Amino acid sequence: MQIHFAAAAPSDVRLHARAVNQGQALAGLDAALVEGAAASKFAGRTAQLFEGFASVDGSVKRIALAGLGEADAADRRAACERAGAALTAKYLVSGETAMVLDLAHAALSADEAAAVLLGLRLRGWRHDKYRTKLAADKRPSLTTVHVTGAPEGTEAAWAREAAIAKGVEFTRGLVTEPANLLYPATFVTACEDAFAGTGVEITVLGEAEMEALGMGALVGVGQGSERESKLLAIRWNGGAAGEKPTVFVGKGVTFDTGGISLKPGPGMEDMKWDMGGAGAVAGAMLALATRKAKANVIGVMGLVENMPDGKAMRPGDVITTMSGQTVEVLNTDAEGRLVLCDAIYWAQEQYAPARIVDLATLTGAMIISLGSEHGGMFANDDTLAEQLAAAGKASGDKLWRMPLGPEYDKLIDSPVADMKNIGPREGGSITAAQFIQRFVKDGTPWAHLDIAGMVWSNKPGATWEKGATGYGVRLIDRFVRDVLEG
Repeated sequence: MQIHFAAAAPSDVRLHARAVNQGQALAGLDAALVEGAAASKFAGRTAQLFEGFASVDGSVKRIALAGLGEADAADRRAACERAGAALTAKYLVSGETAMVLDLAHAALSADEAAAVLLGLRLRGWRHDKYRTKLAADKRPSLTTVHVTGAPEGTEAAWAREAAIAKGVEFTRGLVTEPANLLYPATFVTACEDAFAGTGVEITVLGEAEMEALGMGALVGVGQGSERESKLLAIRWNGGAAGEKPTVFVGKGVTFDTGGISLKPGPGMEDMKWDMGGAGAVAGAMLALATRKAKANVIGVMGLVENMPDGKAMRPGDVITTMSGQTVEVLNTDAEGRLVLCDAIYWAQEQYAPARIVDLATLTGAMIISLGSEHGGMFANDDTLAEQLAAAGKASGDKLWRMPLGPEYDKLIDSPVADMKNIGPREGGSITAAQFIQRFVKDGTPWAHLDIAGMVWSNKPGATWEKGATGYGVRLIDRFVRDVLEG
């Protein structure tokens, strides 16, 4: 969706929308339209809509009012996003190709105005490229929004938010792609194409290079697949020279059958989005590079396909990780932590980061614990945990901190190796985090975000259609903005 700023409304656009605060008088509108809004009990509540028709300069216009909620509400920015998203949800397939959005009457700040536009654009993302028989009235028609009355500074604020939208859309595309088309090599290619000209440094390791480094865990997960595993690193140097980077690590299992510990058939198609952590890291890096963030940030993604084959890992196998620690693999469907442990250790060896945050669709237990309202957060550093929680609240990608402790750690001790890759059924998300923590070097602040319930939605949300949500991109961007750019 293209967003343009204009001094006046183009005369040939039929659909006109106005952002309205709760309780605000509808000054300057056709009397019949005002009466109709009152009769419909339109009060300007958050995301409330009213539609009517009025004669404007001799032609009939389709008029929409979008509620912003209370002007002094604590969640004002989120309400602005929801108002913009509500307009898109209403008119995306309406047959209208353009909209005029009037922001002049709501006393918005530049950031609040940009939030309206962000919600409007994010809600318009669709993945229809494989739908060859989509009915005409189901196809998106709204492609252009002309913004009038924007407060001073909105265009600069929107440039930043547009970069975030670009990153979210890239993540949604990756997460939505089917596994026959998106696998480790094509994930890398998609990133190389998307990041062309941005100034990032891209590093790609193949299986031979990872084997030479001793990454028996990451390579082991993918050894049952015909698709070669990859390790992808994207480096953005926008901060002070010599300043230690912050590293975000993403789990990128492009399809997860469970391996020899095969998953049940029903619902297995959802496992195309088991690379949601890597997708979030890639999208966040694209947002940061696009807006030229003043920070040194690296995204590392372990990319594998977990398949059952004569070469696949077996339950009971013992593997050696890059750190030298050994793992007894009791369940090949607990593979994400095996990918992460080598990727995290490699990132520490390669970059000596100031902090590490990993994102992974790691455990079904996290969905049982938190549903689809919060991602689970585990951390060895209280300051980092507080910073991430604040970024989650500000961005809307919410987090809830979960415990770590030696009582849980001993549950993954193995009688034949340094550790086993699963513990008991109880506390499954916690023991997974305890496993990863064993590969974090002493003194390195680290957080693990289990986002299994967040990257895909079976129903539309405020700013997304049913499907990929893009969760994690805005969280990372906000963390970088608040903590690293300050």
